[in-house]
Amino acid sequence: MSFNIAIIDYEMGNMKSIYKCLKYLNVNSSITSDPNVILDANGVILPGVGAFGDAIKHLKEKNLLNIIHQIVNEGKPLLGICLGLQLLFATSSEMGNFKGLNLIKGEVILFEAGKVIKVPHIGWNNVDIQNLDHFLVQGIPDKSYFYFVHSFYSVPENEENILGLTKYGDIEFCSIACKDNVIATQFHPEKSSEYGIRIYQNFIDFCKK
Repeated sequence: MSFNIAIIDYEMGNMKSIYKCLKYLNVNSSITSDPNVILDANGVILPGVGAFGDAIKHLKEKNLLNIIHQIVNEGKPLLGICLGLQLLFATSSEMGNFKGLNLIKGEVILFEAGKVIKVPHIGWNNVDIQNLDHFLVQGIPDKSYFYFVHSFYSVPENEENILGLTKYGDIEFCSIACKDNVIATQFHPEKSSEYGIRIYQNFIDFCKK
């Protein structure tokens, strides 16, 4: 079977822009909710735009929660983007209290008024990379800028799950999370110019190994 990246389609996310970015990199990808396609892929991307609770509901309705856990347990690379990062955590307080995929221990909380400039956090901001040897950030200088759009942020229980930190107002939050074959960015690489493209290329290269 030819190399393929599955972009999970659960009706919430920036799937087409990710697809176009991978096409630019000459990578075959599929926007799909078909469990068989996802399981057969060389790597999987979990995108996301919208509310945490709605996203979990859609994933559950499409019977994709167990599929995501299965690919992770099999050691397949999984890349979460924006809301896709937040869904990897145990809980979120966005518009209620919801359980996430619990692939990374921690919670997702709202930026606290008075500690940030405004909510949502929109625009370019830099990332303090904690481990420049990690495959996802190869060739990307520390403090590089990426494009963010979000009101909530993740708080990992373990510092070892933090690959990137970003300062917004008085809050420093996890902007890149990682745990073994699971990695995720709070920012949108497909909207982040040269270094955003490099994030996807590094992920693709890892999937090919």
